[in-house]
Amino acid sequence: MTVRHVLFVVTNAAEIGPNHRATGFFFPEIAHPFEALDQAGIAVEYASLSGGKPPEDGFDANDAVQAAFRESKSYRRMAHSRKLSEVDVLDYDAIFFPGGLGPMVDIARNPEIQDAVQRAWNGGKIVAAVCHGPAALLGVTLPDGSPLVRGRRLASFSTAEEDGYARSDVPFDLESALRAEGAIHESVEPWQPKLVVDGRLITGQNPASGGLVGEAIAQALRQQA
Repeated sequence: MTVRHVLFVVTNAAEIGPNHRATGFFFPEIAHPFEALDQAGIAVEYASLSGGKPPEDGFDANDAVQAAFRESKSYRRMAHSRKLSEVDVLDYDAIFFPGGLGPMVDIARNPEIQDAVQRAWNGGKIVAAVCHGPAALLGVTLPDGSPLVRGRRLASFSTAEEDGYARSDVPFDLESALRAEGAIHESVEPWQPKLVVDGRLITGQNPASGGLVGEAIAQALRQQA
């Protein structure tokens, strides 16, 4: 059986906003998708804009999935993430952007990220993201120049969630920015799980949605096979 490969593109940003809030990727948003993919026999590799060990936030030692991931070989490999510039996304079957506040700093509207998403999408790959990870979709255009997200259903960290979490730290409101590019944004009550699958675009609302996104990627890859 052919092994499928998913590239996790992780933030390098350790700080955000005028209050110098410590951040990074949000731990369950890698741990839970990784568990779902690993159980499905799908390989996970890591890249980031600068390479190296991504900063992390939100680790919960009482969550068995997070605790297991921290002790895993995959977590150790993530400490040596490759530079995105040295990776071809077409070598993978899917590309995934975990959240945390970090992506709002270095992934949102980054030309290198936009190029990677566009190349993956135009190459027929699955593009997935959770929480603040859909910031990677902003500014990505199709060959006809229209926004990738226009007319597409998706989820991200909602305005209501941001208002109660990091409004004074983030440079913009993610839900509003995605809507401005024509996305059909869907959400549920704050902190409740929400998954949206629109063809090859797979997104989740918040940390509670990470496992669902991982399972949906695995299911989509099985269907492709």
